[in-house]
Amino acid sequence: MADSELIVRARDRGDSAALEELLRRHRDTAYRVALRICLDPSEAEDIAQEGLVRAWRSLGRFRGEAAFTTWLYRIVTNVALKRAARRREYAVAEPPEPPGPDLDPASRVEQRERLAVAGAALAQLSAEQRACWVLREVEGLTYDELAAVLGVTVPAVKGRLFRARTELTAALARYDAEPQPSPPPAARRGGA
Repeated sequence: MADSELIVRARDRGDSAALEELLRRHRDTAYRVALRICLDPSEAEDIAQEGLVRAWRSLGRFRGEAAFTTWLYRIVTNVALKRAARRREYAVAEPPEPPGPDLDPASRVEQRERLAVAGAALAQLSAEQRACWVLREVEGLTYDELAAVLGVTVPAVKGRLFRARTELTAALARYDAEPQPSPPPAARRGGA
């Protein structure tokens, strides 16, 4: 069943099973976005949960002008940014286990080091820059979608991305690591 049908059933008919399915379907997305913004798995769980609760409570105000995921990104991002403003700084999470269990030990160590450096570089960005960068480079949102999610103009999005990329490049250079190029626009959802 499509998100739009689940929304109609949950919002207009009070179908709790439809609401449960809608939130279950997007729980991992909410967590992934929260984790990439706050860099702390425990905090990301709390942020994702709070974001989903807010989405549930606000579902009656969802107008369908954007995709449900875009609307949810905005809610989760707002929760993460508000918490960041209260805390001012997030700790760098332990880097995830590198993919590929068949990698030799030296490659696994090298991969783990790269992940730690990338995590440390991301942690140096402001929460707003990190959110903008994550939603664009990892989640693949277009500039227009980013502007809607963050509640700013497209030029403001481009400025934040420019500053984030500049700071990441400088941070990675300080750690003596080469920055990875962004995927080509054709590889991103929606281009732009």
